[in-house]
Amino acid sequence: MMVFIKYGFGFLIDQLGILKYLKMKKRNYNIDCKTDYSKLSAGERLRRSMEELGPTFVKLGQILSTRADLFPLGVVEELKKLQDSVQPFSFSETRALIEEEFGGKIENIYKEFDEKPLASASISQVHLARLNSGKQVAVKVQRPGIEKTIHQDLNILKDLAYFIDNRTKYGKIYNFTSMLFEFEKTIKAELDFIKEAENAETFKENFSEDKGIIVPEVKWIYTSKRVLTMEYIDGIKVDNYDALDQSGIDRKVLAKKLATSICNQILRDGFFHADPHPGNIQVLPDGTIVFLDLGMIGYLDEVRKRMIINYFIGVTSRDSRLVVKSIIDMDAIPTRSNVKRFEKDVDKMIEKYLTMPLNEIKIEELFYEITIIAFANNIKIPREFALMSKTLGTLQGLLEKLAPDLNPLVVAKPIAKKLIYQSFSAKRMVNEAKKSLRNYSELLKELPSVLLNFLWKMEDEDFTIQFEIKDISKIQKRFDRGINRISFSIVLLAVSIIIAGITIGSGISADVGSEMYLINVTVLKIGLALAVIIILGLIISVIKAGRS
Repeated sequence: MMVFIKYGFGFLIDQLGILKYLKMKKRNYNIDCKTDYSKLSAGERLRRSMEELGPTFVKLGQILSTRADLFPLGVVEELKKLQDSVQPFSFSETRALIEEEFGGKIENIYKEFDEKPLASASISQVHLARLNSGKQVAVKVQRPGIEKTIHQDLNILKDLAYFIDNRTKYGKIYNFTSMLFEFEKTIKAELDFIKEAENAETFKENFSEDKGIIVPEVKWIYTSKRVLTMEYIDGIKVDNYDALDQSGIDRKVLAKKLATSICNQILRDGFFHADPHPGNIQVLPDGTIVFLDLGMIGYLDEVRKRMIINYFIGVTSRDSRLVVKSIIDMDAIPTRSNVKRFEKDVDKMIEKYLTMPLNEIKIEELFYEITIIAFANNIKIPREFALMSKTLGTLQGLLEKLAPDLNPLVVAKPIAKKLIYQSFSAKRMVNEAKKSLRNYSELLKELPSVLLNFLWKMEDEDFTIQFEIKDISKIQKRFDRGINRISFSIVLLAVSIIIAGITIGSGISADVGSEMYLINVTVLKIGLALAVIIILGLIISVIKAGRS
């Protein structure tokens, strides 16, 4: 908390009630004018505070940079600048960790090992080495003790998320505990280098038919949870424009290839690099693109992928209904009551872009506006959507320098249309039919055993079948009211018939004798009294039934 207070967020922390929760005394938490922090924007101060707090908060800031519904665009832009480069750890620590992982001396594992790291980040650092076979490799080594540090930081964040969700008004709007759960999954996946190696294998398979797109080859025998050994590729950083020009690489061709690859990863494969900043992309002299640092990836299943494709078609075709439908299909809307309003708001936004050429539309601004509209309509944007928008925003930032005239939307439109047409192809329909047949085959295989188990349970003496009817108490109340009304009508009819009979009998007996007439009148009075009592009883019963 003191770091955030130091950078001028004490007032916000106090407003949330966190100071009281932590039993900290109120003080003047304004920024000290003697420091340079007072001249910085809120976004810059937030970025610096997260960098000072360490790796967990740096990673959290990178994830939060995808949440345009939480922060203003200026803050989001600053969070995107978060770099997790820190001071390297010592070679003695590197040696100890590698030898612990592989159970042998580092000299027996690698023929050569450069003690000075090539790069150092918050979670790991990379060393250049050579295998006994003579192959040059890059060895990624996890920072010692980082898992424990992240675990402690996560526990602190969980307490704060629980507090905000349960004790502040913001918790009713955002589910911070759920957001933190997603973040925990992401950062734990990055701590497992075997998972990153598996990601590399998946990308390698997906890129098999993409000319000029590669990932480094994993050396599995020298890879563990905390050490990753991969083929070393010495390329040009994608943002080193002078080096690209000197190598004779056409920037426009490179930009088109890069944009096509990212769009294919999202729309075709449903498995995409979620952090394609310049440090993670290299270019070989022949123009081949190399994707590095494959720990943070986005994944879309077939259903989600189809919805994202529809979303792109809707955006590029200016079809607000298709945009809204694709977001609804992602289960982003808890109730359908606000769909029409959401559609109208998207319509208004798209009208603004109708006169703009597709290549002039800033994809990040477009996604940001849709996110804000969604928030205003109480619609939760799915995590995959936010991650995808961050990826495409990062891509557009690269394209603006490589080829300012190229827009990711221009590249994505034909890819999305092609994939839609392919979904109706005979080959795909045959594959879907085969998949359905396999599912039905499995169902038929399981059916006899399921039926047998059911019959055995029926033989048990304690076998019972329970039916639960929704809102049965309400149905019972209505049923009771109906029965009361029918009973009331029947009794009233019966009393009316009796009274009518006595009245007619009295008229006939009036001529017979006064004695018989008096008897009939007495019976009539008693009948009327009984009728009144019965009717009053029924009325009271109906009123009680209505209240219960």
